[in-house]
Amino acid sequence: MTYPLILVPFIVVTIAVTLATLGRPRFGRRMGASGIAAAVLVVLTAVFDNLMIAAGLFAYPAEHISGLRIGMAPLEDFAYPVCAAFLVPAVFVLLPARSAAETPA
Repeated sequence: MTYPLILVPFIVVTIAVTLATLGRPRFGRRMGASGIAAAVLVVLTAVFDNLMIAAGLFAYPAEHISGLRIGMAPLEDFAYPVCAAFLVPAVFVLLPARSAAETPA
């Protein structure tokens, strides 16, 4: 199995859950914040993945990646932080609100 195929379920779930929040308040503002977070995470991923690959901590077999790279890091590595930047806030919005009585003291 290739890394791009492994990403498909993550991307589909991220899109579906994010779209499920379309009618919730402040959707546009949340998407803007998620976009900024995604950009920061992509930069951090580019820096640290390249450092770890250069240090020989891990490698990617050429037959399992798309072949597109940013430095030494395969493009597929960047999908996880981008998905997280959009999925985590969307899940948080979909969770039921906790009342003050439910919060631990």
